[in-house]
Amino acid sequence: MNNYLVISAIGADRPGIVNALSSSILEHNCNIVDSRMTVLGGEFAIIIMVSGNWDKVAKLETALPTLEGKLGLTIIAKRTEQRDTQGRMLPYMVEVISMDHEGIVYNVAEFFSSRNINIEDLSTGSYSAAHTGTPMFNMNMIISVPADIQLGELREQFTEFCDALNLDAVMEPVKV
Repeated sequence: MNNYLVISAIGADRPGIVNALSSSILEHNCNIVDSRMTVLGGEFAIIIMVSGNWDKVAKLETALPTLEGKLGLTIIAKRTEQRDTQGRMLPYMVEVISMDHEGIVYNVAEFFSSRNINIEDLSTGSYSAAHTGTPMFNMNMIISVPADIQLGELREQFTEFCDALNLDAVMEPVKV
C-alpha cells in the first residue's frame, strides 16, 4: 500500500534545485506523483506529492532536514492520502484577463466558493499590454462544478459577475 507525502520547498532560484530534489526522492525509492514548480521573483517554489512504501516515505521524510540545509531551501512536509473523488463533478477551465488591480483573485474565488464550487488548480500572472504598457493580469484555473448545478445559469451568473467587475473571462469544459 502506498503512502503519500506532500513536500513544499522555497528558496533562492538557481539551476539544479529540481535535479537535487528529484534525485533524493529517487534515492529513497519514492515516486513523484504530482508537482508544481515555478519561479516567483527571485525565489523558486515547488510543491510535490510523492508516494512509496511506508518505510521509504519515512526515510525520505527523515532526510529532508539535511536536504534543506544542503540546498538552502525552506522545506515543509506533510503526510497525506490519495484524494477520493467526491460525487459527480464536472471539470471546467476558467480564464480571466483584465487590467491589473487589487482583489481579482479574491472576488473570483468568492464567486465560486459561495456556490460550493471547488478550485482545483489556480495560477496567475501579470504582464504589460503590447503598445500601451498597461499593467495586465491573467488567471487560469480548473474548477470542479457539482453535477447538480445548472450550467447555463452558472455561466450566465459568471458572465454578469465578470461584466460588473470589468473582467474578460471564459469558462469552458475541460477537454480530456
